[in-house]
Amino acid sequence: MTNKIKVMIVDDSALVRQVVSQAISRDPGIEVIATAQDPLFALDKLKTLSPDVLVVDIEMPRMDGLSFLKRIMAERPTPVIICSSLAEQGAQVTMEALAAGAVAIITKPKLGLKSFLEDSSNDIVQAIKAAARANLRALGRSAATMANRQPPEVRPKLSADAVLSPASHQGAGMYGTTDRIVAIGTSTGGTQALEAVLTRLPAVSPGIVIVQHMPERFTAMFAERLNGLCKIEVREARHGDRVMPGRALIAPGGKHMMLARSGAQYMVEVVDGPLVNRHRPSVDVLFRSCAKFAGRNALGVIMTGMGDDGARGLKEMRDAGARTVAEDESTCVVFGMPKEAIRLGGVDSVLPLDRIPDAILQSARG
Repeated sequence: MTNKIKVMIVDDSALVRQVVSQAISRDPGIEVIATAQDPLFALDKLKTLSPDVLVVDIEMPRMDGLSFLKRIMAERPTPVIICSSLAEQGAQVTMEALAAGAVAIITKPKLGLKSFLEDSSNDIVQAIKAAARANLRALGRSAATMANRQPPEVRPKLSADAVLSPASHQGAGMYGTTDRIVAIGTSTGGTQALEAVLTRLPAVSPGIVIVQHMPERFTAMFAERLNGLCKIEVREARHGDRVMPGRALIAPGGKHMMLARSGAQYMVEVVDGPLVNRHRPSVDVLFRSCAKFAGRNALGVIMTGMGDDGARGLKEMRDAGARTVAEDESTCVVFGMPKEAIRLGGVDSVLPLDRIPDAILQSARG
């Protein structure tokens, strides 16, 4: 009993509190210790309770969920999952919640709410389990300075083979160009980590391709937000976009993104395909394409995230001659993806978040 993940649900809808409580309580590893109809009631209960994870709506009376999130992250950092109908619209407030420290987003519709919550109970359970493993120190630090929805475990876990075959030999595609590219993969906690890295890069930086596990509709808004903060151009990738210095391309939610070559230039292909490692976009797909078409002209970076997506692809990049970096556990919100990449032998350097921008700039110098 003592090892159960303790959850508090904060939502003004009695139906949501009831259905979510019943759904997640079916998992023997999770216990709902409290519910509250608004943040002020929740703050009162938090005087005597210490939940491991908070599930929070955005639209609530007396105090909105975003203000509550910011207060929680400032006073007592706790993993927060946003469960809101605003997320269905890809609202700006949801992106603000991710920047403020929310570790996952669950989209709930305004209609058919009860059936949706029941059907999505496994998604919510997986998000709670991922959030419970968050590094609170890193989580609080990220929120002070500034999805992902986890697919159901029952889905088959495909490898990158389902989208792209491996390189026929090491270093294929590295000849005929001197362009340098950087590939970054991240998941839980990655929105804050990417902001910390990209905002420190000068306008003249190597071309960057990014997979951040994030639902559809959010990636374009996330890229737009970063573009307003960074010296480099940041945008959601379109099929055929060129990878060029001073530009970062973020894979669209719901699509795979791969590096490709057009003569001596790099470009991206944005394609449909099955879930890889239960994700679309998948970091493994991006990293494999970089191994295949960039070889030693690439730098691979794997940062905070739950699971192992990208670990095998980073090993393939290293085998093809690329330099590879994993974020250090001390700054990761969730030390899952980097840990697995290190275990597989795919990592040259393990660096804290504040040293990754320098590694990117060094890669441009070869």
